[in-house]
Amino acid sequence: MNNFSAVPEYQDVLQSAALAFLERHHCEHLSDDQQLFSRAVQHLVADYDVQTQVAEKIVHLAGTTMVAVRDRQRLNIQSSTSTHTVIVDPVTGRQWAVPVSLIYERIINAPDLGRFRLANS
Repeated sequence: MNNFSAVPEYQDVLQSAALAFLERHHCEHLSDDQQLFSRAVQHLVADYDVQTQVAEKIVHLAGTTMVAVRDRQRLNIQSSTSTHTVIVDPVTGRQWAVPVSLIYERIINAPDLGRFRLANS
């Protein structure tokens, strides 16, 4: 194998590692994407011995992929009920019925409520 084909493969490995890091830690930084980005860059620099500039480019690409996947899910109002919200991924066709009580318990009533705003205020 020559070096020309190895470079894109290594970049794919780095991007996969960055994407996995971003997905694993994004819930810790819901209101601060820059801090998550910086941590992912440091992860690549420390664990993969990559230069900071290269790590920043790789994390940016991984972040773009994560946002594209994360933002494609939609609420299926027709299938939702008063007790369950149905979320659908239009690309894969997968659907999830999420209990409203779980949304309230884990998101709305969470200790860091400050990241959300009341809809009726």
